[in-house]
Amino acid sequence: MVEDPELEALRAVTKTDNETIEQVLGTWKISGGSVSEARKGIPGVAPQPVLEHGITRRIQIPGGEIGLRMFVPPNPRGVYLHLHGGGWVVGSAFERDPKLEAVATDTNSVAISVEYRLAPEFPFPTALDDCEAAARWVLENSEEEWGVRGLVIGGESAGGHLSATTALRIRDRLGMLDRLVGLNLVYGVFDLSMTPSQRRGVDLPLIPTEELRWFYRHFLQSGEDPKDPQISPLYADLEGLPPSLITVGTNDPLLDDSLFMAARLQAADCDRILDIYPEAIHAFTVLPGAAGQIANLRANNFITSCWDRSEQAL
Repeated sequence: MVEDPELEALRAVTKTDNETIEQVLGTWKISGGSVSEARKGIPGVAPQPVLEHGITRRIQIPGGEIGLRMFVPPNPRGVYLHLHGGGWVVGSAFERDPKLEAVATDTNSVAISVEYRLAPEFPFPTALDDCEAAARWVLENSEEEWGVRGLVIGGESAGGHLSATTALRIRDRLGMLDRLVGLNLVYGVFDLSMTPSQRRGVDLPLIPTEELRWFYRHFLQSGEDPKDPQISPLYADLEGLPPSLITVGTNDPLLDDSLFMAARLQAADCDRILDIYPEAIHAFTVLPGAAGQIANLRANNFITSCWDRSEQAL
């Protein structure tokens, strides 16, 4: 594996950033209480503000509706569909307004986050169905709404999982893969049967092995096979997927998921970039720190490059 000098240079400062984050976390565990308590977030950490100029749209799905949280720049080049993390159990499309607005501004994209329904109230496959419905809505309406055709999908952790599964559904169910021009897969979970790094991550921050199992128990409730390709995209046929940026830290229990997914994409002759951040922990792109700043800048550059390629192909 070729070492990236820019990322290697972050090693020392990332260690310091990790110490600060771990002091804030203390002994807190997401599985330490009820689901409703987990949804309150880390004690003492203020939530991100909900910005007044963000737009909330409701779209119809079978049996109900879901929300889309969006920021629209003056002359967009494409749509970035964001699928938030949180183990399919916690999190919201309304928790990342400042970051979503920054993506819209910095990449000249319509940035949309999906308020998909959460487990355990809505276990597998509800979140996948909701994300597919959101992607369908974007693909069917983006030209009329904003005059753009290209779509990039991305997300962190469970959002990385939902990004990959939604891409496969666009290919296999919607038949609109030509419109999907990029995937931003940020420390995604791609094997719910647990990769070696997941099983060995008993002492890692935020989502050690026991926390991962807690999420899986809430998400998969009907005896599904976690190696089913519809559940774990690592086992799926990946042929034809668009260029992907894969981002992960070496102190993340989901490290192997990204390494293995990158290898499988390469074997399927799909373009991919693998960025590995020395010492970085899970969720480092949404936590304070130099590595997260660099990773978010690289992600924005990747999204912009997707618009460049799609426009050149016209």
